[in-house]
Amino acid sequence: MSTALSRRQFAASLASAPALLSQAKTPPNIVWITGEDMGPQLTCYGFPHMRTPHLDRLAGEGVRFTRAFTSAPVCSSSRSGFITGVFQTTTGTHHHRSHRKDGYTLPSFARPIMDRLRDRGYFTCNVRQIAPDVQGSGKTDFNFRADKPFDGTHWNQRQKNQPFFAHINFTAPHKGPSFPRARKQKYLVDPARIELPPYWPDHPTVRDEYANYLDAINLLDTEVGATLDSLKKDGLLENTLVFFFGDNGRCLIRGKQWCYDAGIHIPLIAWWPGGGLKAGQVREDPVSALDMTATSLWAAGVDLPEKRDGRPLFGDKASPREHIFAARDRCDMTLDRIRSIRTARFHYIRNFMSERPYTQWNQYIERQYPTLGVMKELHGAGKLNANQSLFMAPRKPDEELYDVSTDPHEVNNLASAREHQGTLLDLRAKLDRWLWESDDQGRFPESSAAQQL
Repeated sequence: MSTALSRRQFAASLASAPALLSQAKTPPNIVWITGEDMGPQLTCYGFPHMRTPHLDRLAGEGVRFTRAFTSAPVCSSSRSGFITGVFQTTTGTHHHRSHRKDGYTLPSFARPIMDRLRDRGYFTCNVRQIAPDVQGSGKTDFNFRADKPFDGTHWNQRQKNQPFFAHINFTAPHKGPSFPRARKQKYLVDPARIELPPYWPDHPTVRDEYANYLDAINLLDTEVGATLDSLKKDGLLENTLVFFFGDNGRCLIRGKQWCYDAGIHIPLIAWWPGGGLKAGQVREDPVSALDMTATSLWAAGVDLPEKRDGRPLFGDKASPREHIFAARDRCDMTLDRIRSIRTARFHYIRNFMSERPYTQWNQYIERQYPTLGVMKELHGAGKLNANQSLFMAPRKPDEELYDVSTDPHEVNNLASAREHQGTLLDLRAKLDRWLWESDDQGRFPESSAAQQL
């Protein structure tokens, strides 16, 4: 789709919501529903073999964003970003599971969205029990001290008629209990029918892991359905803004913990009929998970903070992005530093520690990703092709450039291609400027106190 058409769609999507908001008697309730470690593998995003009727309905009645990305490819760093609306690299919360024992607090300009909404009179909750057999995980996982980030664990604990902000975290499709639970469903994705990305070998273990991940998304859809039913039963949907999204990309090799699209591309659906959002819209402009924070504050009538990196997605303060930024730093015991800039067409990635291989030791990945074991075995036997061998290279490229319009799996690095040098120089300069303007804290070594878990 052309940039001009995308901009017309963007302008049309802003038409009615501001007027309806100004006429609202009370601020809207705001509900964030998060699927942990989840890419956009939904029927409404064009993935066959999926059964996600509740999320598909939400998208059909709301706005679906096709180019939504998180600011980090791992949960605690990404969450530290979107809960404040400020890049985690700016607030010093960029290392995964950092600052657990050193009492680290956010800079004065950054506040969790719960605090800003609480000042507006909102009740805030991290919902646990939704239905008899459906529970939220209660996950926060922020890389800063948050003694009491939420007021309660359910919207029914608020005062009468008090607007609320609810964050509902579902474990699926995160590796762990959701994977065996997903296998107990009546409908299961057939591993033989799914299409594998070209950087994975075609092996029964690989197909089984991918199919199990897709099963877990189908399981998540049923939990989202129960959540919407609960809100409807309590008579709350009429004046509620709902966001559904992933906290980072999919939990499979070359996804989570990496700045490729598989690690940062997420589903993002906004549903708010009472706010004037036209049903069935599809937005193709690049958006960041940080924009969801700014949009929620705008919808609640909260003055947007001067120091913020998110933009409202709707209303008179909205403006389309030309690109988004993402960052990966230490993940568990694995030290690395990667930065990327993603436009609608191109993805530029800079590996600051290119001498470190993709496969440097990470206990979580070694234990939870059976595909890695298969790839190591086949690589040792010389049975991986060129695309499958990329992840097994002894070092990473210094720079990577992909034309995602023709290479959606990002296997053809164009950084040295003569015909793309103009794009490379442009995105390289934009990334350099962002590193400077955002005061990227990744340039400083992490203290030993911050690493203690």
